[in-house]
Amino acid sequence: MIGWLDRTLNRDNDPPAWQRLMGVVALIVLVIVPAVLAYLLQRMLGPSLLGILATAVLGSSLLAQRSLAMHVRAVADALDSGGLIAGREAVSQIVGRDPDRLDEAAVCRAAIESLAENFSDGVVAPAFWLGVGGLPGGVAYKAANTADSMIGHKTPRHQSFGWAAARFDDLINLPASRLTALLIVIAALVVPEANAADACRAVRRDAKKHRSPNAGWPEAAMAGALGLRLAGPRLYGGVAVDDRWMGDGRLSLDARDIRAALRLYRLACGLQIAVVAVVATIIWPI
Repeated sequence: MIGWLDRTLNRDNDPPAWQRLMGVVALIVLVIVPAVLAYLLQRMLGPSLLGILATAVLGSSLLAQRSLAMHVRAVADALDSGGLIAGREAVSQIVGRDPDRLDEAAVCRAAIESLAENFSDGVVAPAFWLGVGGLPGGVAYKAANTADSMIGHKTPRHQSFGWAAARFDDLINLPASRLTALLIVIAALVVPEANAADACRAVRRDAKKHRSPNAGWPEAAMAGALGLRLAGPRLYGGVAVDDRWMGDGRLSLDARDIRAALRLYRLACGLQIAVVAVVATIIWPI
């Protein structure tokens, strides 16, 4: 649907203001149509225990918890078994920066940054909107998030048309990015190689300096917790991005740091599951 709307409504010869308006129309369609279908499906399944379980299974498909860990772990495995060239190939599957320009430390930073940011976008945010709006809320979030990933870029074709998708994605990820940072900080209290106090300091100092209004929160928390520096200057498609550093720790990273980040991530995921379970227990009688 995103591709069809892009081809149909995004015409190169239209003025920027019209392209932006068509981008708003496309976003409304992309959010409402899947949400309505999800609402009808949830109504069809009904409020019985079996219906709730079926809805929960469908909702769980919107979370990328396991696949995210698998893709990031693959980078650490590739570095250990095949060296830098294998690590570059593995990390190119999850980030958009130029892999050929990355040394081992940069490969590790890219993998950990992807883990932190996608923990927010791919795990915490869909769980949050599932909790707020049921299956329609989760589906609407994923539709908007996918639209941002496909058309929310500052390229000549999508500078205007993708404006609404990019801004809306920033808005709906605001709660999750802060919650993700909090989960990482709490998890750092338990993981031996992590430091919760440093994670808090990095979030307070660095999160708002990131060019993204949301990505800086989980990245700063992860960087501070593990004593690393993440983000910073890098290349995307040959274009230099002069981003600020998240954290003030080490720049020399290796595969062990990726595995430490994964341990922190898994515990934070466990904390999220526990919180959801407690909230569900409290509101179930209602």
